[in-house]
Amino acid sequence: MAILLGSIADDYTGASDLANTLTKNGLRTVQTVGIPDPALALPDVDAVVVSLKIRSVPASDAVAAAASADRWLRQRGAGHVLYKICSTFDSTDAGNIGPVTEALSDAAGGGGVLVTPAFPETGRTVYLGHLFVGGQPLNESPLKDHPLNPMHDANLVRVLTRQSRNAVGLIDLTTIAAGSGAVKARLDALSTAGITAVIADAIFERDLETLGEVALETPVSTGASGLGLGLARALVRSGRISSDGATTADAIRPVGGLSAIVAGSCSKATLHQLDIAERSMPVLRLDPERLLAGPDEIAAAISWAGDRISAGPVVIAASAAPETVSRLQSLHGREASGHAIETATSIITAELVERGVRRLVVAGGETSGAAVDRLAIPAFLIGPEIAPGVPVLRTVGNAQGDMLLALKSGNFGGEDFFTAALAMMR
Repeated sequence: MAILLGSIADDYTGASDLANTLTKNGLRTVQTVGIPDPALALPDVDAVVVSLKIRSVPASDAVAAAASADRWLRQRGAGHVLYKICSTFDSTDAGNIGPVTEALSDAAGGGGVLVTPAFPETGRTVYLGHLFVGGQPLNESPLKDHPLNPMHDANLVRVLTRQSRNAVGLIDLTTIAAGSGAVKARLDALSTAGITAVIADAIFERDLETLGEVALETPVSTGASGLGLGLARALVRSGRISSDGATTADAIRPVGGLSAIVAGSCSKATLHQLDIAERSMPVLRLDPERLLAGPDEIAAAISWAGDRISAGPVVIAASAAPETVSRLQSLHGREASGHAIETATSIITAELVERGVRRLVVAGGETSGAAVDRLAIPAFLIGPEIAPGVPVLRTVGNAQGDMLLALKSGNFGGEDFFTAALAMMR
């Protein structure tokens, strides 16, 4: 299987977001969970998105994992590799966007790397290097209260400089509006000056198309799914795609079985979605303090679900308001409290699957990663889109048999996302 476009995603929900974007724009795409076992038979595709969990790990670990995935993708023909990051640029001053970008560039022989988290479809735009979320500067958006990576600076040149070895450049909107030739000339000039990572403005989809055309002729780029859109459209225009795109019919074939929702995201969007879901299905809100105290809360949640799930979908949520999260982190530490909740929700998810759940929605990037890892799902086919950035996923090579999943980043989806997702997963 020779692939045209490879991607390394820094979390699982972001991977399915990107895979969804590539599929919608004409590429046959599969999402793997980690580097696949050689025995796993993957379908014939144009693009592979390798899902990793490296957004919030130590930078050295992120670099090592990304380098391994990069080698696997290059060995299978990928001429360009996109390092897929969050559209809100979640990171700290230690990394991991800068260190991974520079390491991938070094492995490919050096050169400038276009970097943009812009995705206008989901309200993420970049102007003069500043990231806006739904029209708000990043540091004034709800991301300023992110439980793992709070973002307090909208200037991405500054953010990336603090975590990079080299200086960081900028290609502004005026240059991008002048076309791909102007962008390439500016990228080459910055690369000659010793600059690796170059933040690129983007306000409209046409800006992403311009960036995708330039990026495709380089070995590495870094960005959100918006840049994936640009790369996919550039590949289609190049005539290198032999099919007219992937069909989602196989991915959406019914699987039957029980259905459940597990939420760990503390985003404002997910908290509101839980309130809406409570109007039509039973919702159990876990006590985060008790989750950290021991296994009793997990056992109680499994028992609660067992009493109700045969009658219809159930929701189990470890999501909490920002003030509750802050209190837990001050008492137990950010890493310890996050790990405890991820572990608890993954155990609950596995027990639900053991009891017959075959249609599963998971909300939250870290929550989704922990759940998929515990279930040991090796790969997904990409189905139709539930909401921007969130497709239906069908398992490939899964020991539990066929399942349909939706892995939702915390801020994604409308207020009725959970009911809409289950309605598409039959």
